Amino acid sequence: QLQASGGGLVQLGGSLRLSCTASGLTSKANVMGWFRQAPGKEREFVAARRRSFGTDYYLDSVKGRFTISIDNAENTVYLQMHNLKPEDTAVYYCAAAIRPKIVGVIRTAGAYDYWGQGTLVTVSS
Repeated sequence: QLQASGGGLVQLGGSLRLSCTASGLTSKANVMGWFRQAPGKEREFVAARRRSFGTDYYLDSVKGRFTISIDNAENTVYLQMHNLKPEDTAVYYCAAAIRPKIVGVIRTAGAYDYWGQGTLVTVSS
């Protein structure tokens, strides 16, 4: 349902763009999000868009550096990442919530119904 790609090895200050293609039911998801999980840490929210409102939400530490966008024609959600830092190193997962969600829960992994397989981003210093 969700196929993520675009991860890789990048140097400090570099950029990457992650892609996540939705198919089937997930192509109509109301909320699309990105989470990440670093080694030994819990999965954390990175960014999300509530499609019905056109509003975006970000983890504080990525604001101004990461941008979420959606190409509706291609059923693809992107995460453009600039000025990458070693602390951004993690496996990044895209996620989809079929029904609308209130703002208070979109940063919670449990609010999402479908998950991509993850793509590894490594930032070297």
